[in-house]
Amino acid sequence: MRALVASAFALLLSLQPTAGHAQGGEWVHALALMGTPSYPADFKHFNYVNPKAPKGGLARLARQGSFDNFNPVVAGVKGQLESGVSFVYETLTVQSYDEISTAYGLLAEAMKHPADYSSVTYRLRAAARWQDGKPVTPEDVIFSFDAFKKNSPSYAFYWSHVVKAEKTGEREVTFVFDQPGNRELPQIVGQLTVLPKHWWTGNDAQGKPRDITQTSLEKPMGSGPYRLKSFDTQRAATYERTPNYWGEALGVRVGQNNFNELRFEYFRDSTVMFEAFKGDQIDFRFENSAKNWTTGYDFAAVKDRRVIREEFPERAVGRMQAFVFNLRRDKFKDQRVRRAFNYAFDFEDMNKTIFFGQYERINSYFAGTELASEGVPSGLEKDLLQPFAAQLPPELFTTAYTNPKGGSPEATRDNLRIADRLLREAGWTIKDGKRVNAKGERLTIEFLVEDPTAERYILFYKPGLEKLGIGISLRVADAAQYENRIRDFDFDITNEVWGQSLSPGNEQRDYWGSSAASRPGSRNIGGIQDKVVDALIEKVIFAQTREELVAATRALDRVLLWRDYVVPQWSYYKTRTARWDRFAHPETMPEYQSPAFPYVWWYDEALARKTGGRR
Repeated sequence: MRALVASAFALLLSLQPTAGHAQGGEWVHALALMGTPSYPADFKHFNYVNPKAPKGGLARLARQGSFDNFNPVVAGVKGQLESGVSFVYETLTVQSYDEISTAYGLLAEAMKHPADYSSVTYRLRAAARWQDGKPVTPEDVIFSFDAFKKNSPSYAFYWSHVVKAEKTGEREVTFVFDQPGNRELPQIVGQLTVLPKHWWTGNDAQGKPRDITQTSLEKPMGSGPYRLKSFDTQRAATYERTPNYWGEALGVRVGQNNFNELRFEYFRDSTVMFEAFKGDQIDFRFENSAKNWTTGYDFAAVKDRRVIREEFPERAVGRMQAFVFNLRRDKFKDQRVRRAFNYAFDFEDMNKTIFFGQYERINSYFAGTELASEGVPSGLEKDLLQPFAAQLPPELFTTAYTNPKGGSPEATRDNLRIADRLLREAGWTIKDGKRVNAKGERLTIEFLVEDPTAERYILFYKPGLEKLGIGISLRVADAAQYENRIRDFDFDITNEVWGQSLSPGNEQRDYWGSSAASRPGSRNIGGIQDKVVDALIEKVIFAQTREELVAATRALDRVLLWRDYVVPQWSYYKTRTARWDRFAHPETMPEYQSPAFPYVWWYDEALARKTGGRR
């Protein structure tokens, strides 16, 4: 994927008036971070759906790992949340898939905020109902906000500038902020998953009071288009369409949620998961292995077109995928050490040898978008960086950031020489073939990963590091152990992927901000504490125009790159999928969320009969 938004479109967004923002506090049906919502208040459906899509059929999807929890409040803190539970609950608003950061009312029919963005008020739909028939109320919204903020560290941080939620009308809830000018906060609180207060404060079937602070395997009750039908703990969960779903005719729902049932199957091993797909136990697969994509789809069902492979462009998501250093450990505090690890990483040879040449090296924290920095800073970006010049390397202003390039024996040797020099300058010398510091302590590294397939590329990386005298080990942990060690910052180097939207904002504090560095469960798993980074994050959050947002994001990107906080890995910029040919999708797919399976797809009876197989 290349730049996601053409420069002309970016300019258009920056010049348009902020219609769609509640000027003077008037009610609106949608909020656009910048620009104007594309769809009017009475729109019938999104352009990327088939409003006449048939309802029916079953879609079976695979997940790696296990689950022991249906309570989203404590997900990531206690237990492993079953992923399909997101179809049970709903939010105040939903994002459209063919616009940049534009939210339309779902549980809420309208919203308003003052010109200074110091609060936002949502008005609930009178027709919104829980699956037991009771109405969704402001009390439910307030209960949900308080529960997430109190019990989920990630949400507590994400909503740290939301002071309170209070009932301000029969169907109205107002969120009050502790600072004006944060244009993203009204949309952020619109993402709140709303839970039924009366259900969570009641008793279960055994008469025991429910506890929202604990994991739960009781069938959840929400307001969404699906409800949990059955489950086998840690192995599978099946959801069925909610009878008489209250939101069926809403413009934000028409043409979506078309399957009668969704089944999520869990596998401990990725190889077994792939074999289950080949054996027609799974219908739809997202393929993240270059090896599988190149060599694994040679079975009969592919050859006779009963299994379809299709790639979808990624236009909405940037990313940084990387080896992440734990900066809390002394051995990684010297930037020269971290840079040496990049010089020891021969991506070009790895890409050719084990990835079949499919990938590109990532060179940005916002790779694949127009937000990625390139060349040398200029214009508004340079102006934003200039006040921090004394705290930044001079090269940042004169030289484009690049990763070391390998791919040949000569380049590899040269890169290892540079890595050796950097390590020596940082106080790590060679003694008896081992890299040691002045105290005689050896430089040893453990790579901590969750996915066993990571072993292939880490073992490819290992010899280069060992030639530098570094002791290398690999630990493949199960999902629970891995989550606990990452949450406790108990690792040397691990893998991580940060997805980025086309309108980055408050989440950047959680990704790279100093205040998140010591908070268990934060996405700043490396422990970055950098005053320049903190200042630029605020520039991103409080940008007033698209031009300012792009410039501030590029400046932030450039500083993060030049600090060598990670060793960037690789990306493909397309989503690889494989499916048994039983499904159809709209001719016009959502520009910023393809393939959007299963949301806008449907079960095709004619294709299913042709493809065959047990249903």
